[in-house]
Amino acid sequence: MIIWLNGTHGAGKTTTSTLLQELLPGSRIFDAEKVGETLMDIRPGLPATDNFQHWPPWRPLVVETARRLLEYTGGTLVMPMTVLVEHYWREISDGLDSYGIPLRHFVLHVEQDALRDRIQNDAVLGPPRFRFQYVEPYAEAYRTWLGDEAEVVDTTHIPPLEVARRIAAAVEKEPAVGRDPR
Repeated sequence: MIIWLNGTHGAGKTTTSTLLQELLPGSRIFDAEKVGETLMDIRPGLPATDNFQHWPPWRPLVVETARRLLEYTGGTLVMPMTVLVEHYWREISDGLDSYGIPLRHFVLHVEQDALRDRIQNDAVLGPPRFRFQYVEPYAEAYRTWLGDEAEVVDTTHIPPLEVARRIAAAVEKEPAVGRDPR
């Protein structure tokens, strides 16, 4: 099974994925950003873009890598990755579904003021402009499709460990048996 943690930069995906992995025996974390980093290392470089998700090979490579990892290790993959373009999400979720891989899609949601505050006051990463660039696109995706597509966990007022516990409880209560019909 795959547990996909979606949400904008600063929502707590990385922290939650680490805590969630500790709560789910036999699970592993697979950060699909590493697939994008591999594509960024190709020389000469691929066509210029502001986001590696726009490169057509990224999405099927994420699906294929996740499939191969699950085939090799079994268990659960926890995948913290922001995907805000609905078409890209469909490519990924349809690809996983075509292999019969159960998928639980969670969005870690944060109210905009709290999100901006988190990004601005991040003691580890600082307030990188990159993270602020995605606040509005996330809000639009959440409003138009993402909020209905995934299981939403509002992280505005709860700590990451509680977020991880809620997701683990949801997965244990109702394991994925195929594609979520939503």
